[in-house]
Amino acid sequence: MEPLQELTRRQLDTLQAIGGRETDDRGVPLKLIASALRMSSPSALGHLTPLERLGLVERYRGKSRLTTKGRRTLLEYQRHHRVAETLFGRLGLAPAESCAAAREIDLAISHRTVEEVCRAQDHPAACPHGAPIAPCRTGAGRD
Repeated sequence: MEPLQELTRRQLDTLQAIGGRETDDRGVPLKLIASALRMSSPSALGHLTPLERLGLVERYRGKSRLTTKGRRTLLEYQRHHRVAETLFGRLGLAPAESCAAAREIDLAISHRTVEEVCRAQDHPAACPHGAPIAPCRTGAGRD
């Protein structure tokens, strides 16, 4: 199983909360992570601790930061989500609907499947919201 497929939705939301708030010189305090997730600090800690065990997050002096592996996992997730969004958009769903539909499957699909879907869509450059989609990693880059 791929690391991304091992995460729960809440753990992924926790990664996103950290990734969107950390800076080069500062981690994110638990209280801010909890606020972003709309939950108590103890509940947020319950999602943070497994991420630390997986090597995706490190904590130092009460602040959390993504590790290199955590950043890579978050980028992989974004690619999964955006490729799935684009597929649903091309099937006629509005951007908000394609985002909701992509969220239903983006953690479950494998990297291999994402690459196949991306190739079948002729390597889209952006999702329906305009966010960039990283190029394929497996030999078949963008044309």
